[in-house]
Amino acid sequence: MKKRLTAIGAVLFWLVVWQLAAVAVNSSLLLASPVEVVRRLIELVPDMKFLGSVLFTTGRIMLGALLGTVTGIVFAVLAGRFVFFEKLFAPLITAVKAVPVASFTILALIWITSSGLSVLITFLIALPVVYSNIFEGIRALDPELTVMARVFRIPPFKRLVGIYFSQMMPYFRAAVKLAVGLCWKSGVAAEVIGTPRGSIGEKLYASKIYLETADLFAWTLVVILLSLVTEKLFIFIIDMAARRIGKL
Repeated sequence: MKKRLTAIGAVLFWLVVWQLAAVAVNSSLLLASPVEVVRRLIELVPDMKFLGSVLFTTGRIMLGALLGTVTGIVFAVLAGRFVFFEKLFAPLITAVKAVPVASFTILALIWITSSGLSVLITFLIALPVVYSNIFEGIRALDPELTVMARVFRIPPFKRLVGIYFSQMMPYFRAAVKLAVGLCWKSGVAAEVIGTPRGSIGEKLYASKIYLETADLFAWTLVVILLSLVTEKLFIFIIDMAARRIGKL
């Protein structure tokens, strides 16, 4: 309870700072106040186009994040098991980490349509995050537990769940938590560049073109909320799955 009150207090503090800054600037064109942003958000929500944009962007970003997560796990397992794959994947992972999102986005627009852009970009963002965390988890596995499992002839499934799964879960959980936030940032940024029709990125770009600062802040708030909700949902699913598997 105390932590929640502290978190609420921190949010209220920064809202007050934001409101005071907006009053000091005294120009909604330069800095919209929290009241103006909330009012504009309330106007946007009932519009069916709002829901369409949310579903469009959320679906594509989550698809890219899921594909990147699965691929990252497969690559990490292969790299952890075989040195050949570790060396093979190293340049790819390093390049994906280092290349700016803008460069990927511009290059991707040559290959694919703007509607699928956020799927590819979020895939490329999630891949190295999940790969690096899972690979580190595999490296940190206690070999003595594996030896003990062989000595006591523990069945393969019990060994998988009781030794590997339990030790890898914290790394996987941390990877997903980090990847989801990064996927939202990069996915929406890619949409702003590619401006696929009906996306949140298109709305943000239009807000900039028409100098609708309240709209810009409102859609940014929507992205933040969606990022938080999807992150909590992913973590909830992972924790629930972990509890179920742990009971087997």
